[in-house]
Amino acid sequence: METKELVKTEKTVQKIELVKGEFTPSEASDVVSALIDEKINFHKIQRLQFWEGNHRGETKHLDGRIAELQEEKRIAKEFIQNTRNLGKNLVIDGVLKISVSEK
Repeated sequence: METKELVKTEKTVQKIELVKGEFTPSEASDVVSALIDEKINFHKIQRLQFWEGNHRGETKHLDGRIAELQEEKRIAKEFIQNTRNLGKNLVIDGVLKISVSEK
């Protein structure tokens, strides 16, 4: 009797629809700011944990990422304000894509 091996195929990509829809400028500002603020706070906590483990440790990468996100938040606010001045709404389509690392 021949034994056959079953091959299990696992999903390697997951997509999560975080935000989808039309928003007023105020709503869009709240949504975008909240998402970016959460990511900034995540990196600040990482930086603090790293520093607690090694006071002489290098945090330039985390500092740089925090600065990038703060700049992106500023740009988003400016974009939303320009849209507000035009009397228009905004459409946000925010999909989070998660995939397996091939380390």
